[in-house]
Amino acid sequence: MFSLISFFSYVLVMSYTPGPINSMSMNNVKTIGLRNSILFNLGNYAGHFMVMLGCLAFSKILYTAIPQIQFPMKILGSIYLAYLIIKTIVPSKKHETKENDSSNRSFFVGLLLQLVNIKVILFGITAISSYLLPYYKNTLILMLFAVLMSTIQLSGNICWTLFGSLMNKLFYNHRTVLNIIMAAMLLYCIVKLLV
Repeated sequence: MFSLISFFSYVLVMSYTPGPINSMSMNNVKTIGLRNSILFNLGNYAGHFMVMLGCLAFSKILYTAIPQIQFPMKILGSIYLAYLIIKTIVPSKKHETKENDSSNRSFFVGLLLQLVNIKVILFGITAISSYLLPYYKNTLILMLFAVLMSTIQLSGNICWTLFGSLMNKLFYNHRTVLNIIMAAMLLYCIVKLLV
């Protein structure tokens, strides 16, 4: 049975946790201002949606060609989630974002960065193959999920943009509690995936 809570937990954690695009979105507001960050975020949205469509096509072809792949994909997805739990719990060095001029913040730069963002590619393959394809076969419904995942991801980018350094301080000052909450949500996703 499709677990909406598990699916949304995974999507929210992946969309709101620090990553290269979220860090750049946060840095944009400090370096070029909120208004100039809009095109970059829209490019991210378009790129994320394109990646979700690619992951959807890849996963659907794989499921159709090799129906037995479902269980191994769940195992691989669970291993990836366990890796994310470890990365969430184990402290890492503070990530500093390089300041660039506003010419590097265009729609197409945002789009291209999202197309090569490995976090988004793994996110899409895991979400689609583990959460959606076992329960939904209709392409239109799957595309609507791709829009939903991209929109949630855009909301994460916008939060990082709007809060700028405030979000950075929030994550830094409360990182232990936030990391435990995010790790617990990911662990819940693993349990729901395998049960």
